[in-house]
Amino acid sequence: MIELQHLSKRFLDNVVLDGVDLRVDDGQTVALLGPSGVGKSVLLKHIIGLIKPDSGDVIVDGLHVPLLRRKELAELRSHIGYVFQAGALFDSMSVYENIRLGITDETCYRDDGYCTDRVRECLRLVNLAPEVAQKFPAELSGGMRKRVSISRAIAGKPKYLLYDEPTSGLDPVNADVIDGLIERLQQEIGVTSVVVTHDVRGAFRVADRIALLWQAKIRAVGTSEEILQSKDPAVHQFLERDLEMAVIQSESDDGSHV
Repeated sequence: MIELQHLSKRFLDNVVLDGVDLRVDDGQTVALLGPSGVGKSVLLKHIIGLIKPDSGDVIVDGLHVPLLRRKELAELRSHIGYVFQAGALFDSMSVYENIRLGITDETCYRDDGYCTDRVRECLRLVNLAPEVAQKFPAELSGGMRKRVSISRAIAGKPKYLLYDEPTSGLDPVNADVIDGLIERLQQEIGVTSVVVTHDVRGAFRVADRIALLWQAKIRAVGTSEEILQSKDPAVHQFLERDLEMAVIQSESDDGSHV
C-alpha cells in the first residue's frame, strides 16, 4: 500500500503540495488528475524518494520513505517501476539493452539467457514483436517508444508501477492503446499503479479510483461515478475544461497516427 499523509512541498514561494492525503491500496489503479503544472509529477517523485517533503510523510509497504537511507531506498525502488513522461530511453542503446536496464536483480541481470527471455516476455506484454528488441529508439514510432518504456518499467517484476503522463504527445488511437495496456498489466501481472495524467477520458477508463489535484490540494477522491457526482466547483471546472479540449482536439485531428 502507498499512503501519503499531510504531504507538503514548496519551491521558493510556489506551494506545490499543501497537506495532501492519498491512499493507494494493493491491486488498485489510482489516476491522479489535474491541470498541467499543478504538481502531479512532483507528488509521484515523492513516492520513490526523488524529492523529500517539507512536511508530512510517504509510506510504502510500511516504510517511511523520507527517512530511508540510501541502501534501503534502493531496495524499495527495486520493487517500483517508473514510466517517465518522455520515455527516457537511451538512444545509444538498443531496445533490448534499454529493457534489460529495468532488471533490478543483479544475478538475473548478469544472466544473458534470463535477460533474453525476460525482454521477450516484456515485449509480449506490451504487444510488441520479439524483433523490436534489436532496434534502436530512433527507429520506433512515438507509440512504440512509450510501450518500450513500459516494458523497461516492468522488467524487474515490480509490485508498483508509477506512470507519469503515459499518453502525453500521442494521438487518440495510440493513447487508447496505452490505456488498454495499463488495464491489462494490472490484470495480468497484478501490479498496483498510480497514473499521473490530465486526460479525463483515459483516467476514467483505467482507474479504480480517481484523485483530483487542484491548487496544491486533493479536491476529490473516488470512483469515476463519485467524481462525476461531486459538488466541488473545482471538479466541475476541470471536467468541463477537459471536455472542451477534447472537442478542439477532435476537430483539429487530421487522422494521422504516431
